[in-house]
This record gives sequence, structure tokens and C-alpha cells, in this order.
Amino acid sequence: MRTFVLLMCLAVGCLAQVPHTCRSPPLLTGALSVANEKFYANAKYTYDAMLKRIRFKEVGSYENKTFGIDALLLFREGVMYTINHRNKTCKKERLKREDFHPMEIPADAALLGQVILGSSSGPGQGLLVNTWYGEVATPSGKDKWMSTFTEFGCIPVSSTYYTDKTGWILTNFFNIVVGIMDPQEFFPPKFCQGAILDETAEAANFYSIFKNLTKYS
Repeated sequence: MRTFVLLMCLAVGCLAQVPHTCRSPPLLTGALSVANEKFYANAKYTYDAMLKRIRFKEVGSYENKTFGIDALLLFREGVMYTINHRNKTCKKERLKREDFHPMEIPADAALLGQVILGSSSGPGQGLLVNTWYGEVATPSGKDKWMSTFTEFGCIPVSSTYYTDKTGWILTNFFNIVVGIMDPQEFFPPKFCQGAILDETAEAANFYSIFKNLTKYS
């Protein structure tokens, strides 16, 4: 009985704490799903905030056609590789270094609320999370976002992001492990060594991964 009372007091104490903005661990490996009105994708990702690099391996559906994409984003080098393993080819594009955004809740975010996903009836039955809202000024107006992160560990759970160009994009995160399982994920395969960077083309960004999806179907 004393153990149960202690656990309940600890739970109430945790809920009484004021949530704070936070930043996720700098090295993560996991999976995510991304969707809007036109496409849906599941991806495995490897994330390194210290060296500003991300690897995505995705399978999804766009306009009723399936696709597979392998993308390596190297923000410090200013380069993105879109890798086609079937044809052993790579597309090498310029990448805007300033477009790297760490997984975090910025200091100016507004707290929408703190809830328990699942149940608070017993230990291990629920997950304490915080949901935040914010806006990002852009040349064309303001993008909007809403993100849910765990209270403990600052691990991303879900995020929605709105731009006039893409509409609302929903991202769910799962099976996350703190750390990098395979450092080789951040190196392009050997057949990419001959890829030529077009210095005159417009710099790519995260959404460039989803351009011309039918090429990879």
C-alpha cells in the first residue's frame, strides 16, 4: 500500500511540474511516417545534430503510385544525395546549410497542454507528453507547426507542419533509439562518387526529397 501511495505521489508531482522547452538527444535512430493529402510514406532515419546530417530511407505512395527513396542530407557540406540503388545512380544537389533544424521545441513556442498518452492507472501504462505550438516567419508569410514531445528525454512523438505550398504535413515518430546504430549510414555508396554537383541549380531542401516521386516508383 505504501508503495502504491508513493507512486501516485510521484505521478502527481510530475504532472504538477511546469513543462519547459527542450532539445532532443543529438544522435537518434528510428522510424517515422509522413503524410499529407497527396502522399504517405514510412521511413527509417538516422539523425546526427552534432554534424548536421540525416539519412532517410522511405517507402510510400504518391498519387496512387508506390515509390522508394534513399536520401542523404549533409548540411555542413551543403550537399544532398538522392540515391537509386536499383539503377546504381545518384543525384547530387546543393543543400542550404541554414535549413538544418534540430529536433527541439524552440524557446518562443507556446505550450498547448500536458497529457498522458494511454492510461495513468498504473506504472508503465502511459506516456507523459507536452504539446507545443509555434509559427515561423517566411518571405511569403508564416508557416505553422504543432509538435508533441515526451516530458522525460525530449523525444519527438508527433508533429504537424503547415506551409501554403504543402498544406498540413503530419509526422509520427516511433521505435526511436538514442544513438547511431550504423555510422556508415552517413556515407554515400561507392557508385555515388561520380555524381556531379550542379552549382547553378536551385539549392534543395527537405521537401526536395518528394519532388518527381514517379522517377523512383
